[in-house]
Amino acid sequence: MFTDFPEQARVVQVLQRSLERDRLGHAYLFAGNGLEELEAMARTLAKTVNCLSPLRRTASGAALDCCDHCQSCRRIDQYNHPDVTWLRPESKSRVITTDVIRELMQTVNLKPTVAAFKVGVIVAADRLNVQAANAFLKTLEEPPPRSLLILLTTEPQRMLETILSRCLRLSFADAGMKFDASHTAWLGSFSSMAAAGAGGLMARYRLLGVIMKKLAEQREEIQKTLDARSPLERYEDLEANMREKLEKELDAAIEAEYRRQRTDLLGVLHWWLRDVWLQNLATGADMLSFPNLAAAGQAVARRISPAEARTNLEEMDRLQRHLHTNVQEALALEVGMLKLRF
Repeated sequence: MFTDFPEQARVVQVLQRSLERDRLGHAYLFAGNGLEELEAMARTLAKTVNCLSPLRRTASGAALDCCDHCQSCRRIDQYNHPDVTWLRPESKSRVITTDVIRELMQTVNLKPTVAAFKVGVIVAADRLNVQAANAFLKTLEEPPPRSLLILLTTEPQRMLETILSRCLRLSFADAGMKFDASHTAWLGSFSSMAAAGAGGLMARYRLLGVIMKKLAEQREEIQKTLDARSPLERYEDLEANMREKLEKELDAAIEAEYRRQRTDLLGVLHWWLRDVWLQNLATGADMLSFPNLAAAGQAVARRISPAEARTNLEEMDRLQRHLHTNVQEALALEVGMLKLRF
């Protein structure tokens, strides 16, 4: 339900105003910091336009929010509604190909089977390759009646301008700088080890080992979580081609979530290195992201120069960029860590 998104009141207001005036766009781009929230909003919009017993209606009968309980809402929640199609990157390369887009286009162009609207949701739309994006343009320009396309992305800057210009973009609010509890707990151990070490080669390799261990734990947890959510666990009598498709989507989803969490983890480390830089400059004590780790940061700050502290931040930026390419993860992390100064 839209009431489940108190931090996205502006987005909800825009959508409900469009529903109320019967001016819902044919294609939306939801851009934000996390795909999970974007997917939840897309699912809520799909349920609302197809809800059998909406909680709120306008005088014209338009639904303003879903009930979350009718058969239509339940089927959309279970990803088995015949008129709501979800498209995700397939394979570990996380690419959305032309063939996959054409399947979606063919499905959307059919009349709704049981619902009011045909809905197509493209998760991680920034993974559309150029050929797929170009093939999709005609559908975006001339959508079939009673259809709704929702593109989701955390990296809109990676999308073609021709796609962006044909969608109504809704930017989701950032609730502020938040650090995952498990990441901050890990950072406490990491910073203590960095402070206790001498900053030499072996010390940096030990710190690299801490990062690699944490990432391995994250991947294992992601695998367990997404395996449990997958339709593969709920339906044993799937046809072979559908099972193969879901397995590919699951692999891609695991890789995508792992990369997101890896970015977050290294982002936490980046913010702590920023604290070290501030402490090195002996200024901005009230600007520390992790004041509870100030002692560890100060110990490292005493051992390195302001130039080295600033270079650490630049190296973290470079490492994050490299990890967005097809570079080998272990090698990129090793090279990046050995360039840091503690």
